[in-house]
Order: sequence, then C-alpha cells, then structure tokens
Amino acid sequence: MNSRKILFTPLVAMVAFLLSVFTVHAVTPPVPPVNARAYVMMDYTTGHIIASENADELHGPASLVKMMTSYIIGRELQNGRIALDDTVTVSQNAWARNFPGSSLMFIEVGREVQVEDLNRGIIIASGNDACVAMAEHIAGTEDGFVNLMNAYARELGMTQTVFSNSHGLTSEGQQTSARDMAILARALIRDVPEQHALYSEREFTFNGIRQYNRNSLLWDRTLNVDGLKTGYTRESGYHLVTTATEGDTRLITVVLGTASETVRAAESKKLLNYGFRFFETVKAYSAGEKLASQRIWGGSVDEIALGTGEDVVVTLPRGQRQNVRANFVLDRSLEAPLAAGEHVGTVNLTLGDEDIASFPLVTLVEVTQGGFFKRIMDSIRKSFSDE
Repeated sequence: MNSRKILFTPLVAMVAFLLSVFTVHAVTPPVPPVNARAYVMMDYTTGHIIASENADELHGPASLVKMMTSYIIGRELQNGRIALDDTVTVSQNAWARNFPGSSLMFIEVGREVQVEDLNRGIIIASGNDACVAMAEHIAGTEDGFVNLMNAYARELGMTQTVFSNSHGLTSEGQQTSARDMAILARALIRDVPEQHALYSEREFTFNGIRQYNRNSLLWDRTLNVDGLKTGYTRESGYHLVTTATEGDTRLITVVLGTASETVRAAESKKLLNYGFRFFETVKAYSAGEKLASQRIWGGSVDEIALGTGEDVVVTLPRGQRQNVRANFVLDRSLEAPLAAGEHVGTVNLTLGDEDIASFPLVTLVEVTQGGFFKRIMDSIRKSFSDE
C-alpha cells in the first residue's frame, strides 16, 4: 500500500474549515510584569501554557507539596483502599509538637481522628501533622508515602519535581518548578474533583479551633476562584497556585518566590485578569463532526466522510476564533474496507503562521468493499490518479 502522505486537494483545503466567514484582527498585548521568581499560566482544559517565566527553574515547593498529598488521598478514596470514615490513630511522628511554628491541625498522640477530618485539615488548614498521619495511614510510613508521591509525579509528567516529605517543610533535595505545579493542579482538578471541591472552603474547625484558608483570593468577589494552595518557607518565599473560571474557560496560575502574602495574591490576580481578558477556550470541532469527504478506492461507495473522534478544544486569543484554519494530511491512500473510527490522517489547526493544535483524522462511517467489477474499475482509475 502506498504510504506517502497525501495532501487534500486545493479545493477541499480552501473549504478547509474557517471557523467563521468574518475576519477580525485582535491585538493581544504582552503579559504585564509579574513580581515572582517564576510563574506559569495554563488553560486547564487544553493544558496550553498561555504565559510563563522561568517555568522550569527549580524551587523549594513549601506547602504546595500538600497538593500531591491530597491528590494521593483522593486516588486512594476512589480506589476504595481508604474511606472517609476510617479512624486514624495519631502516632508520635505525626504529633503536632514535632512541627513548632508551622501550620498545624493540632492533633495529639494517641487520638483517633477520621480520614475526613485529616483530609480537610490538610487542604484547608494546611496541617503538617495531618499530612504525616495520612501518609502513615496510607503507606505505613512517611518514607513509603514519599515513594508513592514520586511515582505519581513521574506518572503525571512532573519532570522537575522530587518530593522528600508529605508536608513541604524544607528538606534536602525537595524541589519543583512552576510548570510542574501547574501540571499537578490540572491533574488534581481533573482526576479527583471531590478533593478539588474542598479547596474552595474558606474555614475549618477541629477540636474547637477554627482556622481559615490562607488563599485570600477565595474572598475576592471580582474573580471566581475555587482553589488551590498557598505555600511559604523562609528559603522559598511565598507561593500560590490558583484556579478560577470565567464562562467556559478555567485558568491555572502558579507564582513562586514572591515577597509576601499580599504580593502572591496580587500577582496571581494580575495573571488571571490578563488571561480571562485576552484568551478563551474554544471548542473548534465536536466529536463525530464531518470535516470532509475523501475518495475511497474499491468501496461500495466512492467517498467516505472524515472527521474527529472526540471534541477538539483549543486556547485562542479573544477575537481570533474566526481566523483559525485547518489543513489535513492523509497517512495513506484510502482503500476499502474501512471501519468507522479508523485513524487515517492528521488535522493541523493554524492561526496565522502558528501551529496551535493537531488531532487525529478518523473515518466517521464504515465502507465495505465494492463488487468485483467496481474494484477492477477503481484499480484502473487509481493507476491514472495522482494518488
């Protein structure tokens, strides 16, 4: 079978999927200066990095580590290996007195605490003691839990991150990057939505002690912020991972190494306002949508409908949706029989000179072989065609 790539004919390519007939040229200004050692802004739905600086620079993660701890708790709950009403006996290692001057849930040795309370104590109150208690409950020891954390980091593609404890207090070798924290935040929202929902809660009371969520943007009425996590150590500075929605767009921002709590909130808000004002998440094509018909040889019909097997969603500058173009390439000449859903090529979306997305081109219907004489005639015609 001929394996050369075949471009669609100019006529089909001209029809090639303008998302609108209008032409609008919007100007997207540069990202405003961000007062942080590193930052990333990501479109949650597509994973596209809209803006970044020093995205892969290494930093101490501080309490952002707890995002991975809560991610694992969520996965363990989903898999049925633990339950919210499980009782955890607080060990000497998890005792609050082991972490003086740090964020705590204030649990005591020998006390029995339910997983549900420890989980909320980690997410809302940022309790270091609760992290150790849950780490031991899940993996037997905190060291065993750290191995699990690093395994999940590799699975998620967090290539710059190494964990060495469950809570984020300064520890030799513990490191991350702004990009990796955005990857983790996206996974947490996507994979364990029940956990993500807790990140929007503003306060938590345990043992008569009320504590407030340190993410001050949860109180900002100009933004629809519903997470995620703050972090601070003297060595790392002030961190904040934030997510917010506007319409169909959800953004994730990460700022690392800012000068204060006020600055980390202000810089995160600056990024979110910029992102929502100048970018949007757009569904370019729906699953099963017909994009073109293409010649098929030796089939019961002469043409086969081609399209996408899943929704195609892209991140675009606002006002540019109508200027997106699609061009596509076949992997091979199409010959019957072909089943519905077969991958036969690639569609490339472009905006101006920039490639913005690629996705598989698939058959939308089944085409069976034609009769004997149809196959003979198509074989002759194909020999004189350009394919």
